[in-house]
Amino acid sequence: MIRSKILLFPYYLTLKLRNRLYDKGVFKSHQFDVPVISIGNITVGGTGKTPTVELVVRLLKPQHKVAILSRGYKRKTRGFRIVDSNATAREVGDEPLQMKKKNEEVIVAVDTKRKRGIAQLLALPEELRPEVIVLDDAFQHRKVMPSKNILLIDYHRPLFKDNLLPIGRLRDLPEQMRRADAIIITKCPEHLDEWERETIKKANRISNDFPCFFARIKYCPIEPIFAEIGDKRYIYSKEVGLFTGIANVKPLLMHLSDIYEQITNIAYKDHHEFTRGNIRDIEYFARSNPRALILTTEKDAQRLISNNHLSSELKKRLFYIPIETEFLTGEENYQFRNFITGSIPSTSSFNSTLF
Repeated sequence: MIRSKILLFPYYLTLKLRNRLYDKGVFKSHQFDVPVISIGNITVGGTGKTPTVELVVRLLKPQHKVAILSRGYKRKTRGFRIVDSNATAREVGDEPLQMKKKNEEVIVAVDTKRKRGIAQLLALPEELRPEVIVLDDAFQHRKVMPSKNILLIDYHRPLFKDNLLPIGRLRDLPEQMRRADAIIITKCPEHLDEWERETIKKANRISNDFPCFFARIKYCPIEPIFAEIGDKRYIYSKEVGLFTGIANVKPLLMHLSDIYEQITNIAYKDHHEFTRGNIRDIEYFARSNPRALILTTEKDAQRLISNNHLSSELKKRLFYIPIETEFLTGEENYQFRNFITGSIPSTSSFNSTLF
């Protein structure tokens, strides 16, 4: 423990200084005359940012014109770009493409510079201009001061029991959770009693009077990646070949173990771009296991749909499992809805004091 603190001290000092300069106003944070809701984390990967962004959008879009702004991680393009559902993951990133396909009526844009991206969205024609902007993965991007800052914490990874990168999985100091307006504990078990809730809050040093919500991952019905040719009979197989490029595959494996008798798991790194060799490996598994369902995640499906190495036979057997974030209780859903929507007006006239 002492050795890790010594090794991490330069990184700790850099983060401490950076945040102090923002706190003192030496580094400027820009506010916009439109509600901006930031969804982010302190832990690298796997806290459920994308399904939480989709949850917030589901709550907002019935009453407001919403836009999502993401950085478009691992895309091959640069600058500001509005996502089209016919784009590829290489052009816009897998997560923005997923969010666009699930929210066709919502503007989804990508830009590594969030301040510039918001300005571009607000420069759109009036009929397209968003009334609310949701920032994906922006907790640590302090050049923008959001109206609401929502921090996600993985149920299985309390912040104060982890270390900074590269020893641990923290990309910022746990103390920065003080900048959050609300916290969502994600990936919880389906049921938590009051004692368990208090234990998790205590482990993350969350006070009882702070807005804190508990949510779980909901696994939706399995869908074919190629809807026009997918053979849905494979869904009812007892065997599944799962291949994924996500940060944490364990919750999915636990879910599938309740459904399938035999699971073969091939795990790649997060946001992995499937090569010709990877596809050959998957094709080999499919031929060797002719009855098995070939399954991946919703995010991985965005990268596979434009992959040129897939045979027509494999396309028939390729499926993905959509996920959603949902709160453990209806009361929490109601409270969070009020937290998000309560002070957003239904017109497009805004000012920076709305929240």
